[in-house]
Amino acid sequence: MTAELKRADIELIQRILPHRYPFLLVDKVVEIDGYSSACGIKNVTMNEPQFQGHFPGTPIMPGVTIVEAMAQTAGVMLGVGMDIIDSDLLIYFMNIDKCKFRRKVVPGDVLKMNVTTLRGKPGGKIFKFSGKATVDGETAAEAEFSAMVDIQAE
Repeated sequence: MTAELKRADIELIQRILPHRYPFLLVDKVVEIDGYSSACGIKNVTMNEPQFQGHFPGTPIMPGVTIVEAMAQTAGVMLGVGMDIIDSDLLIYFMNIDKCKFRRKVVPGDVLKMNVTTLRGKPGGKIFKFSGKATVDGETAAEAEFSAMVDIQAE
């Protein structure tokens, strides 16, 4: 990794996260500041499978997938910031606190996820993050969440 690496496109994201369609919920990460903060983007489209049932005729992105999108953004940030690309990285939720939903997210929206590391350091296994998801500058969801980092041995 070089100091200039401040973004992650979908190819790099897939080298960091194990998630794939239909559960890869971040399209790109446009700002990465080491392992301290990042901004991810999710383009919400009608062809995503959750909209068949949530809700028929009134498609709304489930709140849990918004929180997951924030967590995936944090995972990409850690992968880039700690130079653990191509490392069979798994990250597990440990808890979700202070979670609030403020606005519906619907097909056509661009979800912007800002995450900040509250606790954790390179080489550590436990991290705590703060996340805020917005659409057009309006808060859609916010939460604090903790996760355990597990790099799989070959």
